[in-house]
Amino acid sequence: MTTDPSAHQLRLLLVLAEELHFGRAARRLFISQPTLSRQIRTLEEHLGVPLVERSTRRVELTPAGEALLPRARAVVDAVDALRGAAKVQARPAAPDRVVLGGYVSGLPALRILVEDLRKRHEVPDVEWRAVDPVEQARVVLDGEVDGVACYGPMPEGIRALQLATEPRFACLADTHPLANREALTLADLADQPVIGFPPEMDREWRDFWAADPRPDGSPVRYTDQTGITLEACVSLVSLGNGIRFVSESSRGLMPWPGIRFIPVTDLPPCTAMLAWSASRPPSHAFGMLLHALSAYIRTAGAVTVGSIKR
Repeated sequence: MTTDPSAHQLRLLLVLAEELHFGRAARRLFISQPTLSRQIRTLEEHLGVPLVERSTRRVELTPAGEALLPRARAVVDAVDALRGAAKVQARPAAPDRVVLGGYVSGLPALRILVEDLRKRHEVPDVEWRAVDPVEQARVVLDGEVDGVACYGPMPEGIRALQLATEPRFACLADTHPLANREALTLADLADQPVIGFPPEMDREWRDFWAADPRPDGSPVRYTDQTGITLEACVSLVSLGNGIRFVSESSRGLMPWPGIRFIPVTDLPPCTAMLAWSASRPPSHAFGMLLHALSAYIRTAGAVTVGSIKR
């Protein structure tokens, strides 16, 4: 029987190190608290050192745990990169085609621009692939797609072309006490739980889209239920499970029964972008697309949703 730690166990440790609480970490990971505890103990046995100090109130990393945490993160990142590289190798080469990823609420600005440029025969063929927000950075860094249409922020190692800026709205159930308001502030929503995010979600992206922490420094309270796609989040909101902040484009994409979208006046706008890897030279076809998009945006001034010509 092997005594090597598994990537799965290391992922559990990373989440526990963020939460410093077995209950919260287990909820993020969708496993029971005893299962998480057993996995961490097994990891400690495999490594031969204690990683966490347990008490009835909280969890703290031991000096060994602190020292090994960056290496654990590097192993998990390497496994993700290996999986992504394998997918790239399995993908047949198509030198004259651009492969773009994106999710439904991140595509409107780019689709409008690409369709207009295609009519002018100024861009190569574009293949669209569904990519959720959890995967958006990884698929770019691993080379599974040439670029991804998304909303920022994006992590280091990624370059981006800004396509549009949009105000953000609070997505509420129409039975919510604040649902009849014409506009809201973050203070109005201070006590409202936000639909949770998957544990794999980039922390900076999650904090931006949850407005966490709030302007007064208070942390956001998340629900136990998580949503990745816009459809899943809106469905949870409609059932009264919490709120979510969404882009202006999302309102038209999600005319969902039982939902209200209300502007939040002090919430910074979001940026729709086309993102690609900074470490990998763009293919000839993708370079053509970037050049055409950049020229179009400079000429048309397409920096807000309303200014993008349909």
